[in-house]
Amino acid sequence: MQEIATKIEGMIAPIVAEMNLELVDVEYVKEGRDWFLRIYVDVPGGGIDIEQCARVSERVSELLDEKDPIKENYFLEVSSPGAERPLKKEEDYVQAVGEYVFFKTYEPIDNRKEFEGTLKSYSKEEGAVIEYRDKTRVRTVTIPRDKVALARLAIDF
Repeated sequence: MQEIATKIEGMIAPIVAEMNLELVDVEYVKEGRDWFLRIYVDVPGGGIDIEQCARVSERVSELLDEKDPIKENYFLEVSSPGAERPLKKEEDYVQAVGEYVFFKTYEPIDNRKEFEGTLKSYSKEEGAVIEYRDKTRVRTVTIPRDKVALARLAIDF
């Protein structure tokens, strides 16, 4: 499934760039009996609207009909990444410094696999430095990039 998502991402990236939009993520997932190709796009800096998503959907649909890279029947969805935008690319991490984030790791770091707090810094070599609250104390953890299973912006309540 990830292989298909990666292939589609490569195919549609030029279309999205030509429309002066940012390709945030591509997912190809099975939910129940149905397959979904989900494409998340945004305006650089945020603020995409429904009409822009519709135009991307039309252009991508035409390309996918022409190239036919997916053999199963599927539903195409094009939308905004939302408030809890995923962090996928290096530049996503860099832009999220100072923001409230949620990280899940492949293996425990400091006896836990989930961290929610402020992204204090990020570098490719060091990874993500997150300041989070652990019951009564504020702690800092460094998560190497290769240990990140999931990273996204989060909403602080």
